[in-house]
Amino acid sequence: MDVNTPLIFTNGTDFYNNLSKNSIRHKKGLFILAPSGSGKTFYITRQKVNDWIDGDTLWSTANADLTNDEWENDMNIVMETNNRCDIITEQAKKQGFWVMGSSNNWLRPDAIVLPPWNIHKKYVTNRESNDYDGGAKNENLSELKAHRKIIKQWMKVGVPCFMSIAEAAHYLSK
Repeated sequence: MDVNTPLIFTNGTDFYNNLSKNSIRHKKGLFILAPSGSGKTFYITRQKVNDWIDGDTLWSTANADLTNDEWENDMNIVMETNNRCDIITEQAKKQGFWVMGSSNNWLRPDAIVLPPWNIHKKYVTNRESNDYDGGAKNENLSELKAHRKIIKQWMKVGVPCFMSIAEAAHYLSK
């Protein structure tokens, strides 16, 4: 769908019921915010039980992220996309789903993940060199650093910060 396509709100019951066919619906929904290349997809694809949903998949399936470009340069489009993604994440949480993603504007995450910078760069390089599936590349490191600073701001309002996806997921699932 084109980014300029106007959207409307609809009843999402069928969408979330479909989501529950492949993902667990918990008593309480959760959201982990982490930058591109921090290990979200790696963690999600290796789950033994489908507790966590990849935000990228959730948001594109719900038509919240229409850009198909993680490194969109027009900040108006980025903010509009992040607002839509926040709405979908908020609704997914209300339905009891656990979401990991990098799109966020106003929705308070339950945890953030900021791997040490040297490890984060290694993750990006490894993914880019092996099974690249989208997200930050080495050419995007300056944008990635800027996004990390934005994510870090959530600590000021008490959102816990972890160095790995596994640590955050383990903490929140208790």
